[in-house]
Formats: sequence, C-alpha cells, structure tokens
Amino acid sequence: MKGRNVLTDNRGFALILTVLMVSLMVVLTLHFSRSVRSALFASANLKDGVRTGYMARSGFNCGLALLSEDAAFSESDSLLEPWADSKRLSAYSDTLFENGRFELEIVDLTGKIQINKLVDSDGNFDEPQKGLLERFLRLDRFGLDADARRNLIDAIKDWIDPDHEPTRFGAEKGYYQSLDPPYGCKNGPMEALGELLAIKGMSPDLFYGTPEDPGISNYLTVRGEGRINVNTADPLILKALAEEMDASLVEEMIQYRRDEDNDLHDPEWYKKVPGMGHVAIEPSLITSTSRYFEIRSTGISGSLKKRVWGTVRREDPKRIDILGWKIE
Repeated sequence: MKGRNVLTDNRGFALILTVLMVSLMVVLTLHFSRSVRSALFASANLKDGVRTGYMARSGFNCGLALLSEDAAFSESDSLLEPWADSKRLSAYSDTLFENGRFELEIVDLTGKIQINKLVDSDGNFDEPQKGLLERFLRLDRFGLDADARRNLIDAIKDWIDPDHEPTRFGAEKGYYQSLDPPYGCKNGPMEALGELLAIKGMSPDLFYGTPEDPGISNYLTVRGEGRINVNTADPLILKALAEEMDASLVEEMIQYRRDEDNDLHDPEWYKKVPGMGHVAIEPSLITSTSRYFEIRSTGISGSLKKRVWGTVRREDPKRIDILGWKIE
C-alpha cells in the first residue's frame, strides 16, 4: 500500500511537471510570436519611413529642377511661373509612386525683408532698409507703438553691428550679461531668424504670431541681398515699401501682377498701376529677379510623413547652391 502511494505521488508530480512545461512552452511560444510580429512591424515601419523620406527628397530635387529650368527661360521671377504653383507641383506626384506622394512648396526669400541688411558694411544703419523695417513694424496687426518700434530696431542693429556701443535705447553685451541666464551679444549677421527671440524687445507673440495673424518671422529672412522682388512679395511687404502705400494701392499692384499680359521685367512697373503715379519707392529696395529660395517638400505615405526643407541660392541655370538643409 505504501508503494502504491509513492507511485501515485510520482505520477501526480509528473503530471504537474508536464503541465508546467507545456505552460512554459506556450508562454515562450507566445512571447516569441509577439517578438517576431514586433520585429516585422518595426521592419515594415522602417522600410516605409525610408521610402517616405525618399519621396520627400524626390520632391526637393524636383524643386531644384524647376528653379534651374526657370532661370534658363526667364530673366525675371513672378508668381505666374511654374515654380510658384505649389498645388500644381504636387498634383501629379502620386503618379510617380505606388503608395505615396509628395507635397512641394517653393518660397521666394527675395520677397521678404532681409533683416541683416539693416546694417551697412560700416556698422551703421542702412537708411532705406531702416525705413522699410520701420514701416513694416508700424502695421496695425503687430500692435507696436512708436517707442517700441524704435527701441526694437535699435536693439536689432546692436545685435548685428560689430561694435559694443548701444544705439540709443538698444542693447549690447552689458544688457545681455545682466539677464538670468546671461548670454552674449552676437555683434555679427544673424545666421537664423530664431536669433531675434534673444534680442531685447522681441516677444514670442510678435515673432510667431497666431494662426489668424502670423508673426513677423513669416516676412523676414537672413538670406539675400536686401532687395524686395515686387513680383512675389506679400501684400504686407508691398505696403511697407513706401509711405504713400495703402491697402487699396497694394490691391491694385497685386491685380496688375496677376495679369499675364503685363510686363513685370522692370521692377518699376508699379508706376504703370492706376493711382500710383505719386508713389516713389526707393530703387535700391526693389528688384524683379530672385536668387534665394526655400524649398519645402513633404513625403506622404498613408499616415506617415517625412519633411525636407532647404535654403538655396540660384546663381544660374547650371548652378544652385544648397545653403541649409533640414530633415524632419
């Protein structure tokens, strides 16, 4: 009887051990299966991410080609040219890929205010550029009073000019070193617009704006020669070109440059616009050709997106230099 109990106990122990081993094998199998699936999903996501990234790069290269072709056939630049029609540029991209497309936008930086040109080569104010920036900041949407405008312009000059002497109510090293945390004054040209946020008198609200009213960063650039392309400039920039400009004259200019029958090669075409005979825009402020552009390309595959942004300088049809490059 005692032997039978032992045998019975051994059989029970073997059964329990077998159940445990089977359970462990099931757990290991499930874990392995989950790991395999995760690896497969990760591999697929990586593959899709790489493919979507190449879609974005393809869009960027398409932008380079369009700018090169444009320079070969046109001596001026306007919003009537193919490079400026972002919807048309992107419309046919889905025919190039099986499951994806790109969205392409080319922005003319020559249609913006080149903030570094506020200061001339001697470290003094460039008066035409100063007047342009003052009239721009005077626009109602920015809500700056006269003192705030003057102080901000002085502070921007001090950030850019090479000396260490404050300009009236501007700011140099002493002011920035007194902050918490302290930092230095650039005393040189800005390399990125974000530097404006470090300057005395600049606020995030003024810089970024709101969805309804974009901030000043949307109308400024650190690239270019300082001339505004009147064929591509935003209405707010056009309004800042001369004291005599108002909303109605800006609208007349926009309507004129939309007409394909009008010749826009000479930047002083604005004198032909009805009602603008009394307007005198400083010649050194305007042009009809552009060399600096920003190309923005987004690759899209399902819910996946990859972005490529680049700033370029177009020297001629055969040479376009990439000045900056960012991948998101």
